[in-house]
Amino acid sequence: MPTSTTSPPLSRFILLLMTAAIAATAANLYYNQPILPLIAQEFELTSGQLGSIPALTQFGYAFALLFISPLGDAVARRRLIACLSSLLVASSLLAVFSPNLILLLIAVFLIGVSANITQQLIPFAASMVSPENKGATLSTLMMGLTLGILLSRTLSGFVGEQFGWRAVFIMSAGLSAVFGLLLFSFLPLNKPHSNLGYWALIKSTLSLFIKHKSLQKYTFSGACWFASFNVLWATLAIHVSDAPFNYNAQQAGLFGVIALAGVIGAKLAGRWVNKLGSKNVVMVALVLIALGFVITGLFAGNLFALIVGIILIDFGIFSAQVANQVRVFSIDPNAQSRINGIYMLGYYLGGAIGSVVGLKAFALYQWPGVISVSLLFLLGSGCFNALAKRT
Repeated sequence: MPTSTTSPPLSRFILLLMTAAIAATAANLYYNQPILPLIAQEFELTSGQLGSIPALTQFGYAFALLFISPLGDAVARRRLIACLSSLLVASSLLAVFSPNLILLLIAVFLIGVSANITQQLIPFAASMVSPENKGATLSTLMMGLTLGILLSRTLSGFVGEQFGWRAVFIMSAGLSAVFGLLLFSFLPLNKPHSNLGYWALIKSTLSLFIKHKSLQKYTFSGACWFASFNVLWATLAIHVSDAPFNYNAQQAGLFGVIALAGVIGAKLAGRWVNKLGSKNVVMVALVLIALGFVITGLFAGNLFALIVGIILIDFGIFSAQVANQVRVFSIDPNAQSRINGIYMLGYYLGGAIGSVVGLKAFALYQWPGVISVSLLFLLGSGCFNALAKRT
């Protein structure tokens, strides 16, 4: 049965430690992408075999959202994070010493699973602050998440090019060990809110989604806007490789730097939530995202318009995510890990659908098709947000 325990307060030091750990952990989901050509060269892999490496990493992360995240409500999070940190170190070292593709795939799957540390730290921090401070706290954590995603590819590409692809996983193991020790040393030991058994805990995750209609609306709204986001990023490199841009892969990759706008959006959204309410912040963010897509569509061959559009889209996406997670964590304080896990699973499934639909739309209708399906996803997101209660 749930217990009404008081979570320990969140100090500034602990918040900064959590933010840095989230950045370092989230980076593991993307480290392998820039070094795929180096791995292919050593193992003589086909494109299909090579694609299985990032796919297994993401699948491991999705697996953990469903089967590991709920444990945060029944196990002391500091201990759970310590176990996941140990797994991350071990799986990174397995990747270092993998003699073939099969062992490497096992390693990257386990890396994806252990990256669930991020989805333990976020609800942990949310449980340690008052409702009026949730927005500011989550915005800080989202900054760490955004920086980790953005800097991971740059760091991995540099290390891989200079020292080989295995050095990237050595770096990952070292960073994971350092942050694992720091988190275990300084995180408070919270008392779990549930004493359910494991399978009962997993089943209750689905029941929570069925029970809370608001969670369904928040999840579908987030899944739709994240789908539109992935429509863009799944097709952008292909789009700018054609006339009038004719950019190579390295030049196309520089567009990722523009995504730093998302860091600003995440920080500002935390302040706006308390003033405007989550529902209004999400709606304003969706309008900004739509405006970004319209600009990139109307001026498709203009570099400046493309940059402005991407800035608006990234700014809106991360602003909406902060506001949405504030209300997600407000649904049931005793089930934050399970609720966050099911929400993030829906979020990433939406992103996967967006990638597939975006590539299909580009193949059939080029850039106008990308803009059209993105706006349709945003329309769906806006409808679900309009149906949600005001928070």
